[in-house]
Amino acid sequence: MTALWTSAEAEAATGGGATQAFEAQGLSIDSRTIGPGELFVALKDARDGHDFVADALARGAAAAMVSRVPEGLTEDAPLLIVDDVLEGLRALARAARARTGAQVLGITGSVGKTSTKEMLRAVLGTQGRVHAAEKSYNNHWGVPLTLARMPADTDFAVIEIGMNRPGEIAPLARLADLTHALVTTVAPAHLEAFDSVEGIAHEKASILEGLRPGGWAILNGDIDYTPILRAKAQAVGARAVLFGASEAVDARLVEVFLKDGQTVAQADLTLPDQPPLRLPFKLHTPGRHFAMNGLAVLAAAALMGADVGLAAGDLGRWLPYDGRGRRETIPLDAADETLAFDLIDDAYNANPASVAAALDMLAASRPTDGIGRVARGRRIAILGDMLELGPTEDELHAALAAHPAMASIDRVHCVGPRARALWAALPGAKRGEHVETADAFARRVRALVDAGDIVLVKGSLGIGLQAVVDALRKLGQAAPSDSDDQG
Repeated sequence: MTALWTSAEAEAATGGGATQAFEAQGLSIDSRTIGPGELFVALKDARDGHDFVADALARGAAAAMVSRVPEGLTEDAPLLIVDDVLEGLRALARAARARTGAQVLGITGSVGKTSTKEMLRAVLGTQGRVHAAEKSYNNHWGVPLTLARMPADTDFAVIEIGMNRPGEIAPLARLADLTHALVTTVAPAHLEAFDSVEGIAHEKASILEGLRPGGWAILNGDIDYTPILRAKAQAVGARAVLFGASEAVDARLVEVFLKDGQTVAQADLTLPDQPPLRLPFKLHTPGRHFAMNGLAVLAAAALMGADVGLAAGDLGRWLPYDGRGRRETIPLDAADETLAFDLIDDAYNANPASVAAALDMLAASRPTDGIGRVARGRRIAILGDMLELGPTEDELHAALAAHPAMASIDRVHCVGPRARALWAALPGAKRGEHVETADAFARRVRALVDAGDIVLVKGSLGIGLQAVVDALRKLGQAAPSDSDDQG
């Protein structure tokens, strides 16, 4: 197996010194999950990675990148000693990018980054060697880690880039040296750190600063902030392509049908230097927002030189991650497989735009009548706090009560102190329970769901709704379940 990094290559990239020769097959920042032959990167974050070097080496790490020699190591411990570990990781990232001829797409947006990244992984992976970030590794250490893990023979790379405050995206985009950049959308998120959504739009647009001259900017053409994105593309000399449902876009979502847990869509592509093309595509999960992400993926794939017809077919292989809108069936009776409810796990993150999209998905889903204690299957939303929304957080929570999809939702339960504003704004007939913590609500789920229901769980990660998801899944533990294979 070809090494990802030899000690000589790592020394040349970082300016560091190796205590002995090594060959690393991968990189890891977690001593608990490190694989044999990987280079352990001793980052300082919530905890100091230097404290775990001995453990990483004991687990088979090829070497550890450190800024000092930790206590307790043997004299022959394989180390790569650098001035600063994070800077060393960034140096490896730059070197990895420089040695590959890959087309590298950076993706950002207020909603849909990870789903769109995973769609791109699915469609590009059948047409070349694709490299993409694990999970949501999109911050100041996640982006360089992803780049430093990129094999030299990569054909396509997809780098997710996020932010919490102004000035974070552009340096990461420049590090990635992008050939393509995609902005999914701009919406209220992280407003604690920004004066306005317009400020968020400028920050998202800054990903285009990482484009190579003449690179492609794939931009949402349906939002109020499209002019900001287009102006940035023009300022950096990028070639802009717009996607959306409006008439004046290059990649247009013509039709979307949500039925039987699937999304069926038609796309019109009129991309520069390519013949016009109408493409049908299908996703094995419901959601108009997923269809819009799929449209952006098709445009990106075409501009990256992939066969867009094959890409449209391969979109059907994609399924959301747990916590990102994945749907599964939870059986309630081991003796009767029809006695079950459907769970939509979207508990990883939340802002007003993503909650609205999740409510649309729930409204388009069809419960099953006549099989549970309640005669009619219900659409139930369990909504937790949306965090980091700043001084208007109460108004933004309450506004969800007026979202059109609420007309089709039977009961809304609210979790967290901020979600009380939504609970208070709901009509009495839809208002379920309000509790302050996810753990308290988790103890109540058995009484609140029934066979035939479809249950959405959505909230910011910090409110801890994974406890509610786990409690809902445990309702099916007594019955044999193949829900892990369901979309």
